[in-house]
Amino acid sequence: QVQLVESGGGLVQPGGSLRLSCAPISGSIFSMHVMGWYRQAPGKERELVATITSGGSTNYADSVKGRFTIARGSAKDTMYLQMDSLEPEDTAVYYCSATDRTERSWWGKGTLVTVSS
Repeated sequence: QVQLVESGGGLVQPGGSLRLSCAPISGSIFSMHVMGWYRQAPGKERELVATITSGGSTNYADSVKGRFTIARGSAKDTMYLQMDSLEPEDTAVYYCSATDRTERSWWGKGTLVTVSS
């Protein structure tokens, strides 16, 4: 059983930056096949933000390309989302996910990011 926890959310002004982290509080994400960040804004469905594979391949939603960067720690026990040039439209609860090679997935409980002046 893997339990994930996100951290790093908060209130930031438009144009600012935040760095989100995702780490396991039980189990391990070292061998996970795909890790990802998703977000859910008020009144909207959860959407993909970015994913990274065990081989390092990344994928981004068009709305965040060039502004967000997903990465895994050197020991592959943590995942990050560097968010730059934040916009009010980025306001959402951000969730991390981990998927193993059997397509089983685990989710964190989310961290709130609010972009507002």
